Amino acid sequence: MARRIDVTGAGGVRLAAWEFGDPPKTDHRTHGTASGDAAPADPVRGSAAYGAGDLPGVLLLHGLMGRASHWAPTARWLSERHRAVALDQRGHGRSDKPPRASYTREAYVEDVEATLEQLGLGPAVLIGHAMGALTAWQLAAKRPDLVRGLIICDMRASALGAASQHTWTEWFRAWPVPFATLADVRKWFGEDDPWVERPNPARGAFYAEVMAESPDGWRPVFEPEQMLRSRETWVYDAHWEELAQVRCPTLVVRGLDGELGRAEAQEMVRVLPRGQYAEVADAGHLVHYDQPEAWRAAIEPFLDSLRES
Repeated sequence: MARRIDVTGAGGVRLAAWEFGDPPKTDHRTHGTASGDAAPADPVRGSAAYGAGDLPGVLLLHGLMGRASHWAPTARWLSERHRAVALDQRGHGRSDKPPRASYTREAYVEDVEATLEQLGLGPAVLIGHAMGALTAWQLAAKRPDLVRGLIICDMRASALGAASQHTWTEWFRAWPVPFATLADVRKWFGEDDPWVERPNPARGAFYAEVMAESPDGWRPVFEPEQMLRSRETWVYDAHWEELAQVRCPTLVVRGLDGELGRAEAQEMVRVLPRGQYAEVADAGHLVHYDQPEAWRAAIEPFLDSLRES
């Protein structure tokens, strides 16, 4: 079960946060607004309504084009011993997508800062995939008081450059939208997409989760233009300096067939003051989605060490 809690992000953008598991009953002092997209509406308002209790907080941040539901398997087992919350970041999932809103690095980081503060979740462990991982380590550098541990999943610290942004622009144009059925979505992203080297059903399922039915077929729940605007605020720059400012224990995880190469991942670990390294076999960029059991095996010892420290 996931309960929705509305959070106010930078510039007043409404964000949807999702708390997994059955939270302990506490008092009703509040910050956010609880509502029920994935569960019946809860009349109690705010972070304390979902009470942190004695459970350590974890905030999960999806990557570009992702959504909080991509973390559901991870969040469910985390909720056994943590207060696990996944965030739909601005422009994604059930969060607002204002056409004139800011989609800068600063806005994404400020949104996570606001989420931790309004939900009373910090100091929390941040678990981020791709863009979400970059947001996580930038916040950890900015607000070390809010972050007690960090897991970086398949995100590079080096600049990707103009060619990368051009490739993404052309890729969006290649999407055969609208898709007639969800089966067509799964097939195209899992088999027919030129970016797919070999059939990948998990990839097809991943993209099926970010589609919604419209009168003419299935379309993404996000605006591709906003995704490109978000991406262009980080692809031209390297992010090593902020990485070096992260003082909390940090685990860098890569899939063997992902976008983060081993040499760069190990250099990230070296740059991090308290860095550790893990890799997941038979996984690509969508590490947590490709191999959920191996992903759990890779990160659970690190989480256990944070609980014991």
